[in-house]
Amino acid sequence: MTRPSSFRPWAAAAASVAAALALTACAPDAAPGPAGEPNLEATLRVGLVLEPTNLDIRRTTGAALEQALIDNVYEGLVTRGEGEEIAPALASSWSVSDDGLLYTFTLEENVTFHDGSEFSADDVVASLDGTRSDEAMAGYDDLQVVDTVTAVDERTVEVALAEPNQNLLFTLTGPAGLVFDADDDTDMQTAANGTGPFTLARWNQGDSIELTRFDGYWGDPAQLAEVVLTYIPEATALVNAGLDGSLDVLTAVEADLAPQLEDAFDLTEGATTDKFILAFNSRAEPLDDIRVREALRRAIDHDAIIEAVGAGQAQFGPIPRLDPGYEDHSDTLSYDPERASELLDEAGASDLSLELTIPTAYATRVSTLLVSMFDDVGVTLEVEPVEFSTWLQDVYTNRDYELSYVNHVEPRDFATWTDPDYYYALNDADALAQVQDLYGEAMRETDADASAALLAEAARVVADQHPVDWLFTRSDIVAIAPGIESFPTASTSTRLPLADVTATAP
Repeated sequence: MTRPSSFRPWAAAAASVAAALALTACAPDAAPGPAGEPNLEATLRVGLVLEPTNLDIRRTTGAALEQALIDNVYEGLVTRGEGEEIAPALASSWSVSDDGLLYTFTLEENVTFHDGSEFSADDVVASLDGTRSDEAMAGYDDLQVVDTVTAVDERTVEVALAEPNQNLLFTLTGPAGLVFDADDDTDMQTAANGTGPFTLARWNQGDSIELTRFDGYWGDPAQLAEVVLTYIPEATALVNAGLDGSLDVLTAVEADLAPQLEDAFDLTEGATTDKFILAFNSRAEPLDDIRVREALRRAIDHDAIIEAVGAGQAQFGPIPRLDPGYEDHSDTLSYDPERASELLDEAGASDLSLELTIPTAYATRVSTLLVSMFDDVGVTLEVEPVEFSTWLQDVYTNRDYELSYVNHVEPRDFATWTDPDYYYALNDADALAQVQDLYGEAMRETDADASAALLAEAARVVADQHPVDWLFTRSDIVAIAPGIESFPTASTSTRLPLADVTATAP
């Protein structure tokens, strides 16, 4: 699901104090170890924006849940790195048949759940079968390609597919592939029982999630005794918490506020799949006319938008740089207000008035810029800020909107363009059928490069229809206190593995 992202004040004196406090506060109740050595008793405090509505990652979608729980509390057979490469997790190795229909996973030994229960192949079977057989489960659609899941023995699982699927391993790195204790009756909305390097110690709703190191972890132990994920949705308050020493790491820092943190934190910038999309409701007049949609896109000065947000890249098509099939689609259109006005005249849509439905977290300078840019071509844009829950109901569920602006953080989500009922959708039946065929062929293709080429072809079809404008792809600015090492710096809104993070004693 889509989730909004928001973010972050300053004082020179406070900055220097914060730099001194940051590491001290990492371990308030434990004496630091030798200088330069990781402090294994440290507590890491991380500032985040979006808090989960509940903790049931099996039945609740959202980046906030994946960010907090995947690879920290819960694990799957495989995981992925910051570059999206697939890596072993609960499966020490795997093999794929030549026809791409059978995946054989060899499981790690001596793995236990946090409650002490032993992990086995039966848990894998129960978890995957439970997800693919229940429409309420997150990942249900992704696992419909699975035909059978079989425990060959206690340490071997076979997953047979109805047809080859290029995305299967990637799918298993997300909620669809997580493994749970088959005999556990934990209330997952408020508690958790995984196999990961951290246990869920406490969820202070409206404030924070506390994780503690799981000493019975089967792999390399976490390098921190505790992690506190603190949720601060207001931008200024988040940065103040960093500058007063309350936080050791801040994620999703806005570019214009980042200089305020330079004296107290190390700033990094990483790539993401955060696609900030201006969607056009092509079911509604006059947006059902491709000329109107193209005109709106040509009215947008993407360079000005990227300059305003300060950390991002232009994206003129549906696939971001990190995903297979990415191509530069900037040749599909250019900033051309004169041509935009001509297209509106041709479509009989001069002096147009449109409403932009936007979650309150996004109602910032970008929406202001859009109002000005559209005004230049004779389009009046009324901005309607709403709570995110309202956006989900009105736009995402009911598709009752004209224009919408929101951030889609999910990687490899091109499949949304094959869905005629998605809130943004292709209204040209021939184009939709072509995209569906190309995507299906790409998923069935066992060669990764050939699959990516087919995705690129499908993406070109989508871009040529102008169903949305991809305003920009966000870059991830993360502020890290001195002495904190190995903190993730890319795609932190969807994946935040913390086991390898260290806090070095001063």
